[in-house]
Amino acid sequence: MIITRSPLRISLGGGGTDLPSYYREYGGFLVAAAIDKYVYIIINQRFVEQFLLKYSLLEEVASVADIRHPIIRESLRALDSQRPNLEITSIADIPAGTGLGSSGSFTTALLKALHSFKKNLISPVELAEQACDIEINRLGEPIGKQDQYIAAIGGITAFTFHQDGRVEYRPAHLSEETLFSLEDNLLLFFTGYSRSASTILKDQNDRAKQNDRAILENLHFTKELGFKSLAALETGNLAEFARLMDVHWQHKKARSTGMSNPQINAWYDYAMAHGASGGKVIGAGGGGFLMFYAGDKAMLRHAMKEKGLQEVRFRFDFEGTKVVTQN
Repeated sequence: MIITRSPLRISLGGGGTDLPSYYREYGGFLVAAAIDKYVYIIINQRFVEQFLLKYSLLEEVASVADIRHPIIRESLRALDSQRPNLEITSIADIPAGTGLGSSGSFTTALLKALHSFKKNLISPVELAEQACDIEINRLGEPIGKQDQYIAAIGGITAFTFHQDGRVEYRPAHLSEETLFSLEDNLLLFFTGYSRSASTILKDQNDRAKQNDRAILENLHFTKELGFKSLAALETGNLAEFARLMDVHWQHKKARSTGMSNPQINAWYDYAMAHGASGGKVIGAGGGGFLMFYAGDKAMLRHAMKEKGLQEVRFRFDFEGTKVVTQN
């Protein structure tokens, strides 16, 4: 049996510039952080010559071609794992469709497990690139590379997406005091809405491909916010980082009408009036999690509880995708 885990993530600045439709023309930049909420994959060899797949659905099929789950099917094809004697189970700390990059985490955890089963060594960068190939190239999802890379690598990391497809990364250089303050004062609240990121991202992707002036100027500005957010973090200016979060959210909403809704806007405004210094919706928007930097944690927690939003407490993950058990 092999058990792997892959962390979920939060975006700290520059999100959206990792889509190929943008970075292939202009280059992208963002800062992301892995958190200690995980997608787990369990692989076990069966004595029955059929695949048994357990996720939100249950599949038992005789061949890879018959598998309905697209990421599992294409991952098995990519690793030439055709023999149908595997049981694959996925478990997640947080539901899919909540803006924390669960699809990328699922793919990296699955690939890590399959490589471990085949006794292959694979680096975090190779793992991230293979996950991107499956989701973006093979399955044609209108998504970026952020989720796969931060899941595979972990930490609080700055990514540069080059026009030729190369991805450079480095850890953000935060002092211990800044790291602890950031971890203590970033609060996540679940909106109760789950949604597919693909619909919202497809609109952004299509408009960028068409050289839509408004979307391109928005993404140029967002990229600059990524650089400024990293600078604020590395100089320990968390008040400025919080302010930039709010600026980022106001521009992010302008990208698509699906980014927010009246209820999310009302919760956001209430939080900003009751202890939050800055915030945004994590992920593509339209639901999932609201993240705030708290000037007054007690006031903010009380305000969000009053509105019926559930907090999910977290710490940062610095290990990335890893094998937990192998025997």
